[in-house]
Amino acid sequence: MSRWLQDQWDIPNRDLLLLAFRDSGKSSIVGLFCAWRLVEAPDTRILVLAAEEGLARRMVRTVKRVIETLRPDLKPPKPDLWGAEAFTILRPGVHRDPSMEAKGICANATGCHADIVVCDDVEVPNTADTAAKRAELRLRLGELAHVLSPRGTLLYIGTPHHHHTIYAAQPRPGETQAFLAGFSRKELPVYRDMDNRADPWWSDRFTPETLERIRLRSGEAKFQSQMLLVPRRLGDGRLDPNRLRRYSAEPVRQGNSAGATILLDGRPLLHRRAWWDPALGTNPEKGRAGDGSALAILFIDNEGCAWLHRLLYLTVPEGEEPAQAQCRQVALLCREFHVRQVTVETNGIGNFLPGLLREALATLGEAGTSVQGKHAQGAKVDRILDAWEPRLLSGTLFAHDTVFDTRLVQEMEEWRPDLADASDDGLDAVAGALRDGGESGTPGRKHRSPVLALTDFAV
Repeated sequence: MSRWLQDQWDIPNRDLLLLAFRDSGKSSIVGLFCAWRLVEAPDTRILVLAAEEGLARRMVRTVKRVIETLRPDLKPPKPDLWGAEAFTILRPGVHRDPSMEAKGICANATGCHADIVVCDDVEVPNTADTAAKRAELRLRLGELAHVLSPRGTLLYIGTPHHHHTIYAAQPRPGETQAFLAGFSRKELPVYRDMDNRADPWWSDRFTPETLERIRLRSGEAKFQSQMLLVPRRLGDGRLDPNRLRRYSAEPVRQGNSAGATILLDGRPLLHRRAWWDPALGTNPEKGRAGDGSALAILFIDNEGCAWLHRLLYLTVPEGEEPAQAQCRQVALLCREFHVRQVTVETNGIGNFLPGLLREALATLGEAGTSVQGKHAQGAKVDRILDAWEPRLLSGTLFAHDTVFDTRLVQEMEEWRPDLADASDDGLDAVAGALRDGGESGTPGRKHRSPVLALTDFAV
């Protein structure tokens, strides 16, 4: 770790990510790195951020002790410049910011300036166990661009604490790039030989017996996350995304327009419908509070299987009126996928939207598409469970490739009946589509095509 930090400084690389297994001494080594920089360049300003201020203070204390021991001449004569949260060494320049300062990630950093920012374990369960917390964490970390000096160094150190970690090398579903894209990375799992889980780096301290004891006490998922640096889900949810049956086919029209049949992967589609759970002026992807606007497009085949063909999290371009803009988007999608039935959830702000959506559809020549408003009944938790669980357990819910590029999989992984602030916009929209039109979540009967009775009298 020390050699890597030295090499990156000399190159120079200024955006750094150091991932090392728990109890490897990474914070202590980075503390020594900070002390070295202060001794080499006394005008350096260092800000340490951690999930809790107490953790950040530990690194400040470590650096103070190093300086007191090795370079006591840098200790200032005034006690108020040598505090527990911040200290200032004797330096040639005059600066408003201390030489080193500790803050919690939720603290106000407005007005702070630093040449080196160390993010020491900013991702922990308390900052990453829900989508809202992870969005807030990313928002706060994004503000560091205003704290760091133009040629400053941003150094992240830690271990992943969630499947959708900020340390991921690849983008999450719905992202165009990873959060720390472009950072120089150093990953140090406990084993040198990861394939065979052999030859640990610190063999005197982490013997095979010790590592096995850690694994048994913490569990396999946490062991992989904290010791092997492999992000894992730490709990099993009720809605397992692995039970979704993935497909890539698109609907195909067969026959003339009067009696055409729509086929999907060779199966006739009897129902093509959409459920829109609307919201105006919110976009949780950007960390704002409130529900998001989600549209689920669902097909039912002649065997009763459900095909989730598209799931859209609607957003509104800057400067456009939210209701009109979203109605246009929904209308265009309904025309594209030959949807003939749209239900708008009228809980909350949805009461006036069915009329606007009918107008948008008529403008596109789709006036024949049925639009209805429906008030969702019962608790949302029950609606989601009743619609999703039977389909997942029976293996009758298919999902298109594009659905896996949205945040629905993340919602499924994190959703818990007793978790109040988990994101569930997509889950609720799909639940509505599954239960709409008299359908329950369970494929209780085989769907039959409508037929016209043959008679010898006029009707």
